[in-house]
Amino acid sequence: MKKNIFIGGAWPYANNSLHVGHLAALLPADVIARYYRIHGDNVIYVSGTDSHGTPITVRAKKENVSPESIAKKYHEEFVKNFNDLDFSYDLYTNTMTEYHAEHVREYLLKMFKNGYIYEKEELQDFCPVCNTFLSDREIIGTCPHCHGVAKGDQCDNCLATLSAKEVLDKKCSICGSETIEKPNKHLYFALSKFQDKIKKLTDEHSNIWRYNAVNETYKFLDMGLIDRAVTRQLDWGIDVPFDNYQDKKIYVWIEAVLGYLTAGNKVADEKGIDFKEFIKSGNVTSYYVHGKDNIPFHTVIYPSLIMAINDNINLPDHIISSEYVNMNNEKMSKSKGNLISINELVSLYDKDSIRYNILANGPENKDTNFSTEDFIQNHNKFLVGVLGNFVNRNLSFLNKKFEGKIAEGKIDENIKNLTINCYEVIGNLIEKGKIKLAIEKAFDYVSEGNRYYSDRKPWEQVNNDIEEFNNTTYTCIYMMANMANLLYPFIPSTCEKIKEKLGLTYNPSWSEATISGPLQVKNCDILFARIQ
Repeated sequence: MKKNIFIGGAWPYANNSLHVGHLAALLPADVIARYYRIHGDNVIYVSGTDSHGTPITVRAKKENVSPESIAKKYHEEFVKNFNDLDFSYDLYTNTMTEYHAEHVREYLLKMFKNGYIYEKEELQDFCPVCNTFLSDREIIGTCPHCHGVAKGDQCDNCLATLSAKEVLDKKCSICGSETIEKPNKHLYFALSKFQDKIKKLTDEHSNIWRYNAVNETYKFLDMGLIDRAVTRQLDWGIDVPFDNYQDKKIYVWIEAVLGYLTAGNKVADEKGIDFKEFIKSGNVTSYYVHGKDNIPFHTVIYPSLIMAINDNINLPDHIISSEYVNMNNEKMSKSKGNLISINELVSLYDKDSIRYNILANGPENKDTNFSTEDFIQNHNKFLVGVLGNFVNRNLSFLNKKFEGKIAEGKIDENIKNLTINCYEVIGNLIEKGKIKLAIEKAFDYVSEGNRYYSDRKPWEQVNNDIEEFNNTTYTCIYMMANMANLLYPFIPSTCEKIKEKLGLTYNPSWSEATISGPLQVKNCDILFARIQ
């Protein structure tokens, strides 16, 4: 029976280029989506560019351009990055679309009707020099918990979620002046009402979510959930669907995370699917894939919003939250310039080499360190030396001895059993979000192919026992056809090349690939060139 699978990849923020850390956090979602599709399930896989918020407006003011121009520039760059690396989104959108805005306003009205949105007037930070109320991201100060540098909504050091009231020694991030407080009216979301429900959700998923997601969520719960402002004093964003709020916009934290639902709904519309039925609790298995710094938005805020909407929407089943990718043993950071951008990577290396390296060395359970030297070594060792070697040594020999003609033979029963077992083992690992171990197991299968070829010594069999040579060769070709399935979620472009070399139809599925009759090698071009 087909399953409904919903996959949400984190929405990158449109204020700078994407780097390796983003890729490590987002690429596992594509693996999961590709796997479930060829498994035969119904998949909706979405993401988009987070295009509103204070950092964009602050940058726009400094550069004397519109916030929209900055958001559009980076959205287009992100789309190109994802296309260059074969991401298979059903929809990669952005929060500037009217479709998104309209549905966000509908969800907000539902939350208000259900009693989770309320109005409150209180003192708000005001910059007397800029003569404007400050949003939380326009405030710089000191974290009350760790005393590190903090913005008005989060500490950059300990990652604690804050309210602007908690921050010490506050200054305006635009001009550096000390802030004062003046009364202002805003809408608030009653996040505090969901303390017990989020605790229950986390307890129920403590063996399913990633370890860091569970720990971070408990940390936030221990601090106590606090109500959060829904509106903010900005000109750039989504209009508020309530009277007397024309001077404010919907706060980006609430509208961006609701993008999973608006984008999913858009895909369902285009596919002729009833999204309410698809996403309903009990009907779907969901995956939310992102970096460690996005955990509370996916395990605390997003589930609370879903509960507040009260439409029986499925709560997150799997939280695939990566740790950090470091460079020079420091966290990659756009602000520090300590990073390698995706633009740089795709200009230097093959897209499947990038996908392989990021997935095989992903920061699933601990931080990893990125270096060009390691990247090249892994490429040469595994893509050239293991996968490329197995395919090329077989096909080159056949091309040299038999003009590429592959005679039918008997497939080794042990290899057949191993192959069938690989589908089960690797599939289970992908379904659990254990992508690093899954690709390792897939390459173990390729290594077994190399061992089998070496042990059987077809270069001797071809002279001594042609029947056994045909059996060896046919078994190896059978393994290649199955490698093109087993490796498809990870390095899809390479899998297509393997099928093309064998003259087989490129139609990946998550079941044993069979071959029959004589075949013809179409080309012997190497899969991967060695990087010097």
